[in-house]
Amino acid sequence: MNPLKSVPGTIATGFILAIIIMIAMGAGSLNSLSLSVWLHVIAGVVWIGLLYYFNFVQVPGVGAALADSDGPGPAAINKYVAPRALFWFRWGAVATWVTGAGALQGLAPGGLQSAFTLAPGFEVIGLGAWLGTIMLFNVWVFIWPNQKKILGIVDASAEQIASGKVIALMASRINTVLSIPMLMCMVGYGHGGLPY
Repeated sequence: MNPLKSVPGTIATGFILAIIIMIAMGAGSLNSLSLSVWLHVIAGVVWIGLLYYFNFVQVPGVGAALADSDGPGPAAINKYVAPRALFWFRWGAVATWVTGAGALQGLAPGGLQSAFTLAPGFEVIGLGAWLGTIMLFNVWVFIWPNQKKILGIVDASAEQIASGKVIALMASRINTVLSIPMLMCMVGYGHGGLPY
């Protein structure tokens, strides 16, 4: 049985390979990498990767499909791809926030509180945490409820669908904008500050 023929098998294989590498390199070689930070980065790649996919690939692709009167239309994307991508997107957002909170708490006693109150020494990572929190809020309060209307997962009138498209798109674009400084803050903190 080939584990690469399924998503769970592929994910499990990646974790097994990471553990083998960790053991082969010795625990001391990875002592600065905490489990919560590692999981936070993996979850963040899933979340932000899908955010960029939606904004840079799917939305323009569906727009082009709608404009092409002789083409296949966006039905396959909306029926098969979007619901699955949105599942990973919204739960990737939750996993990113939860593992990020764990990583912040692991920085120092009271690290989570220090970050969210922008305490001295925590301003950069705290700003990144606030941006990520706003983005998580947008996913669950604006994007997902409106995508359910757009994709026909819940009943909605034509007017509600039209309004939902605008709201979901704008929340998604705001998250794309916020992701850029958020990533700068996260990477900047982890590498000794922000570039000047």
